[in-house]
Amino acid sequence: MQDIMTLIQDPAAWVALVTLVVMEVVLGIDNLIFISILTNKLPPEHRERARKTGIGLALVMRLALLGTVAWIVQLTEPLFELFGHGFSWKDLILIAGGLFLVWKATKEIHHNVDPEDHQENFIAGATGTSFASAIGQILLLDLVFSVDSIITAVGMTPHLPIMIIAVIAAVTVMLVAATPLANFIERNPTIVMLALAFLLMIGTTLIADGMGFHVPKGYVYAAMAFSALVEMLNMLARNARRRKREGSH
Repeated sequence: MQDIMTLIQDPAAWVALVTLVVMEVVLGIDNLIFISILTNKLPPEHRERARKTGIGLALVMRLALLGTVAWIVQLTEPLFELFGHGFSWKDLILIAGGLFLVWKATKEIHHNVDPEDHQENFIAGATGTSFASAIGQILLLDLVFSVDSIITAVGMTPHLPIMIIAVIAAVTVMLVAATPLANFIERNPTIVMLALAFLLMIGTTLIADGMGFHVPKGYVYAAMAFSALVEMLNMLARNARRRKREGSH
């Protein structure tokens, strides 16, 4: 209790908390895009429940990982060396998650480019299996992002209460934003391709990080923001042309 009161009265702790909340929210954008695309493959009546269940379980997973924060930090210890780079469990997790994202995004891009080729569905046909599959994939990818974000959090502050509050705040934002983002993506088909391209880039970045080639997150998010701005201008231009055509009839 005394430690909590000391933290409340410490301005540096408040700065660390605000910074960490913002960083956790930004890091959650990657995961949110994936969740939105994945759950939009489900029948409409199951989508929102899948998002809430997946994000809720993701919160439980992150809090559980925070409870083993000392073990999480040890994941950065090198296990073996290859090509002059020491690979740790964190590196292997990032590489596996990156490969999963690249595979998933490539598969979805193929289905979007060639919609006739649907012999291998993204999610199995039965509703129960589809729901379970979606939740499983959300949790699988969230594990990758959780390990990365928690190690980042540990590097920013030694105080566990601050990390817990930041994680809860970030997941709450994801919970609120998930459905509006998914609906926006569904209403604008061209956004789907852009989002899949983002996932492809994020997957490649994760692989690079795992291989020891660190790509500053600022560059990645700047590229995503610029691409989103260009797509938004395209959408405005398309809407203006459509209104002009409708007005001329």
